[in-house]
Amino acid sequence: MPGTFEPLPGGGAAVALDDVEISIIRSLAVQLLELIGPGPAEDASGDPLAELFADGPSEPPSDPVLKRLFPDAYSDPEGTPQAEQAEEQRAYSSEFRRYTENDLRTGKRENALAVVRSLDALRSGGDGGAVLKLSTAESQQWLGALNDLRLAIGSRLDITDEEDTDLLYRLPDEDPRKPMVMAYLWLGGLQETLVTTLMP
Repeated sequence: MPGTFEPLPGGGAAVALDDVEISIIRSLAVQLLELIGPGPAEDASGDPLAELFADGPSEPPSDPVLKRLFPDAYSDPEGTPQAEQAEEQRAYSSEFRRYTENDLRTGKRENALAVVRSLDALRSGGDGGAVLKLSTAESQQWLGALNDLRLAIGSRLDITDEEDTDLLYRLPDEDPRKPMVMAYLWLGGLQETLVTTLMP
């Protein structure tokens, strides 16, 4: 089981992680939380109804990672649209973002928090690692967080398609991007095996 998720009887998944792996995943999840930022309730007066009725942002984020995590809902798949069509797409995207981004941020924040909490609850097996056991619901949260972490790292590495991923395998060891590339590929393996455990 080392390094790969395996299904648990009755649902859920388990993976053996060493202390370094636990530290890396936890650190990345905390960085993701910092990037996503606090929720509207943490910014506002503390009124739970204020969060429910709060409008989200209408403009896309300026940070490229956040743009990748919260992309525009409407864009032209064929390429650059005409000026009138582009303006219409921006208006639709703006309206959609205003009503959905807060919920999306909340979901991504909860997934990343679930990762941090489950890792914090691990007790080392004495040999510098532990076995993480997740319920089906926790596995879904981990899957969402692993996806977001890979999107974030992929954005920093300028990965836009499968061809870019293939080039990562050929990076020389002295390339300063190598540690981030290794994390990206490793998280991809974890994500793939977790998806497999969740398949019926």
